[in-house]
Amino acid sequence: MARKKTLKLATFNVNGIGTRLPNLLAWLAHEAPDIVALQELKATDAAFPAAELEAAGYGAIWHGQRAWNGVALLGRGVEPVESRRGLPGDPDDAQSRYIEAAVHGIIVGALYLPNGNPQPGPKFDYKLAWMQRLHRHAKSLVDLAHPAALVGDFNVIPTDNDVYDAKAWKKDALIQPEVREAYVALLKQGWTDALAEVFDDEQVFTFWDHFRQHAERDRGLRIDHLLLNPVLAERIESVGVDRWVRLEPRASDHAPTWAELRV
Repeated sequence: MARKKTLKLATFNVNGIGTRLPNLLAWLAHEAPDIVALQELKATDAAFPAAELEAAGYGAIWHGQRAWNGVALLGRGVEPVESRRGLPGDPDDAQSRYIEAAVHGIIVGALYLPNGNPQPGPKFDYKLAWMQRLHRHAKSLVDLAHPAALVGDFNVIPTDNDVYDAKAWKKDALIQPEVREAYVALLKQGWTDALAEVFDDEQVFTFWDHFRQHAERDRGLRIDHLLLNPVLAERIESVGVDRWVRLEPRASDHAPTWAELRV
């Protein structure tokens, strides 16, 4: 058997893994990604569908939470080797938003960054504080001598080009100057935003809300990001968004976002 030449790393906010499991399994069967970060499981650890994913060919680790949040990492044909559960820096933070593992030779941090709405207020303050904690931990990953990635739903619209109508979103937490500045500061550590790197000024979205046929009209946001450290960024072959998943019945409001990387 010929050795596989590329590896597909993907992130997908499923917006409820119980409800969206058929969509997830259909996408896995069709696209066969090698590494998948999932967000918004909205399920307890006991309710995570490990058996169904194993039957589909994926090993998994997960960090669940009843009705809210929840993250997971899947490995095609392998069991992810967990290295961290929860973002360091706040021992009182009980929200399930970060999990990290070695999968197919890559250290992957899977994250679901806080939304921060309404702003200003406590939820926005939590978002900014979480981003500061992420910066501190990300610095320990970006300089590694082996491949590392931070992937997931960042709940950050990096530029006005990453939203169908910036004026309509000007009061939202995802677009505030402090949030954008924090994201830029993260990139300045040495991370490459894979979609921005390849698509440049071309508009590409990863999220479309369920109102006014926004998905069908392609009125979306780019908030799901794949950040690669320098070792891994050199291996980018292609990147993309599987928008067809968002257009399926009973779909999540996000679409899987991926990068194909040379092995």
